[in-house]
Amino acid sequence: MSDSRLRKTLIACLLALGVCTATVPAAAAVTTETTASSSLTAVGPFTEPSFAATCTWHTFGEGEQPPWWLAFTDPLCVEYSKRDITVDNGGALRFLLAEPSRIAASLVTCHYYQKDHWSVQSTTGAVPWVAWDGQYWWDKTRQRAGIRLANFRINNTPAGIGDAVIALRPLYPDLADVLTSYGTASGESGLTITLSFDLRCALGG
Repeated sequence: MSDSRLRKTLIACLLALGVCTATVPAAAAVTTETTASSSLTAVGPFTEPSFAATCTWHTFGEGEQPPWWLAFTDPLCVEYSKRDITVDNGGALRFLLAEPSRIAASLVTCHYYQKDHWSVQSTTGAVPWVAWDGQYWWDKTRQRAGIRLANFRINNTPAGIGDAVIALRPLYPDLADVLTSYGTASGESGLTITLSFDLRCALGG
């Protein structure tokens, strides 16, 4: 595989993982009985969750896994550094090994807010092929979730999600389609969606 193909494949896989880990827990809970036409009214611009002001932030470095007990924190607010996703020094592998425990820590809480910072490059200190910042939250009590991707840079040049979509579409059209749901303009792109009713979180208030 050529270096160019390897680079595009790695970027696509990590973008897919970044989008999917942010959206799967929330998207899986989106109301299934909502019709296609009415579901559009449930989507809105990104906003901060109502519990953001009460967050105690837990910060984790490259490849660092959260402790098991953090899964029982509510609200759970975490910030992950994912800037050392590299091909030659094991950074990408450390990132991939840490993600399952990071995802698992988020699944129990009714109120979750994650911020992360991504950078994908050939080696530590090299100009990133692609970089961005993410924010993802859900509030199962209020039945809302929010997702925002911001500060996209391609080869260290500011870009919007639309630029990433154009770059990925020839080889990864499905991933490009997923990214378009966040918007196609330069700068920040995000949305909020409606979640289905969760009795456990409703009873917990």
